[in-house]
Amino acid sequence: MKISPRENLLSLYRREGYAYAPSEISLCAAQEHVFIKNTGRPADELADYFNIPFRPVEGLWQTNAGKKAFLRYYPGGLNADAWISGWGVAHEPGHNEVSRHFTRMRHPLEGDITMDDLAAYPFPSFMRNNEEMQREQAEEIKAAGFAAIGNMPCTVWETAWYMRGMEDLMVDMAEGDEKAAFLLDTVTAQSVEQASAYARAGVDILAIGDDIGMQRAPLMGLAMYREWLKPRLARVITAAREIRPDVLIQYHSCGYAEPFIEDLIEIGVDILNPVQPESMSFADIHTKYGDRLSFNGTLGTQSTMPFGTPEDVRRTVRKNLDIVGEKGGLLICPTHVVEPEVPWENIEAYLEACKMYK
Repeated sequence: MKISPRENLLSLYRREGYAYAPSEISLCAAQEHVFIKNTGRPADELADYFNIPFRPVEGLWQTNAGKKAFLRYYPGGLNADAWISGWGVAHEPGHNEVSRHFTRMRHPLEGDITMDDLAAYPFPSFMRNNEEMQREQAEEIKAAGFAAIGNMPCTVWETAWYMRGMEDLMVDMAEGDEKAAFLLDTVTAQSVEQASAYARAGVDILAIGDDIGMQRAPLMGLAMYREWLKPRLARVITAAREIRPDVLIQYHSCGYAEPFIEDLIEIGVDILNPVQPESMSFADIHTKYGDRLSFNGTLGTQSTMPFGTPEDVRRTVRKNLDIVGEKGGLLICPTHVVEPEVPWENIEAYLEACKMYK
């Protein structure tokens, strides 16, 4: 009997065996143009071309105070092409077509602020009037044979420091300042709302995350993490699991995240993304945690994809899938967005290697 992409992926992530190696990829805008040119397909067929086994469910609609409401937080002005997120964080795009998806981030709450300033800030909120549409989307995705995923990047830590600035928020946390608790709690409450809605919609996978690793070291000590971030992330996971106990929790952190893995498993994370090979050895991580954790990623976008040969790409795919064995536990894919310098031949080699793996 033919197994659907959804069934195959969920069995793989639960380490119960899998019929074939699924693939996943995210292309920058410049690479999307290469995809269109080389395949003759429109960009909206990318997921089908790369056999991606899941489809996203739209999140709750978020109120937006509008750009004008946040301009007073940028007294020095912004570039004409800047855009402002619902949280009031300004982004000034790069200066050419291959770098415009990189932005200079501006922090509306950085510097000397008071609790009164925080109380007056126009934080967004989520509206629940599209929950029925979320449920319908999830049902349609599953009926088509794909896993339904709810994406919640920047779940607690990143959204908070995007507003306050990383250095200022770190200082607030180190000093036990009530501003840190207020800001992190405000963001956490919104993430709990979003996670709960995704769970009610019936998603198979809830993808959360915050970057807590640098290239070679953790971004903060375990004591700070356990005091400020771990319990808040646990609230988000618990909220989803109270509604849908079998939802799989995928957690993203770039960089060196190994010091936090035991804590992540403890609060309910099932899948770790992306296990950057430039920062951690997948073989070592799998040896230590592979009986309790599955993985997504491991194919380096700082190394193998841009600078390796097609055979290097194929060899890495085979090696990492061999590590997990027949029970599975790895959706191997590039560890981040595929940037313009990656040769198209390496992208095709990745897809081919997944298709050919036995």
